[in-house]
Amino acid sequence: MSTTTDLTPRAQARGKAARQGGGSVRRARFTSTRGGQLLISSILPIAILLAWQLTSSLGIFTVGQLPSPEMVWLAGVDLIQRGLLGPFIGISVQRVLIGFAIGASLGLFFGAIVGLARVWDFFFGSTFGAIRAVPSLAWVPLLLLWLKIGEESKITLIAIGAFFPVYTTVAAALRHVDKHLVEAGRAFGLSGVQLFTTVQLPAVVPSVISGLRLALAQSWLFLVAAELIASSAGLGFLLLDSQNNGRTDRVILAIILLAVFGKTTDALLGLFEKWAVRRWA
Repeated sequence: MSTTTDLTPRAQARGKAARQGGGSVRRARFTSTRGGQLLISSILPIAILLAWQLTSSLGIFTVGQLPSPEMVWLAGVDLIQRGLLGPFIGISVQRVLIGFAIGASLGLFFGAIVGLARVWDFFFGSTFGAIRAVPSLAWVPLLLLWLKIGEESKITLIAIGAFFPVYTTVAAALRHVDKHLVEAGRAFGLSGVQLFTTVQLPAVVPSVISGLRLALAQSWLFLVAAELIASSAGLGFLLLDSQNNGRTDRVILAIILLAVFGKTTDALLGLFEKWAVRRWA
């Protein structure tokens, strides 16, 4: 009788642990599915949209402060009908992609040579570190004087923003590659480019992709800085022009579009990350 009494609490504890474990497994399975991930990631945006609609309906803020979601939607429809929104989006995306490509390519090159050779680290490190500390808006007057109000000044500013995240990430990652891996590669007769592509590159692929994603985010930030100061088209121009005209609905529309396209390009880079990790890492 006493044995049964002693075992009963243990059996209950095991049953409770089994139920909790089963719940954890179900949650893990749910979050591992594409539908589950999409559902969870949609909760916060939907909650924000509902709160936005609620505050607009209750009149907590004036229309000039916070227009309703419907007003923002209608502002976008109006710009589409005027033939303005598509070109604004197109020119901004084009500037980001070109500037990102230039800046990231230069960042990969200089990050690689600095990370692989200490002499180039001493040569470039302090100078690039000082340039990196310059705020983005500080470049605008100089670029306008040098390159005037044109695409060159905007793309150059975006390229500067994209350069440093890639440069610093790649250089730091290459410096910290396991020396035993490098020595093992050399023991197998690898050297130069072959050593880099076979041993060092696979070791730093995740860090390189992280640098590229940071650079892409910086590109969108620097785009707004460029278009706010010197532009007659683009999402940054739409922000400034709408502010000057008191069109809060268009300001919010431009912010939402920047968020959507920034997230979309980051997601595309995330797909590239998965492929690159399977290919090299």
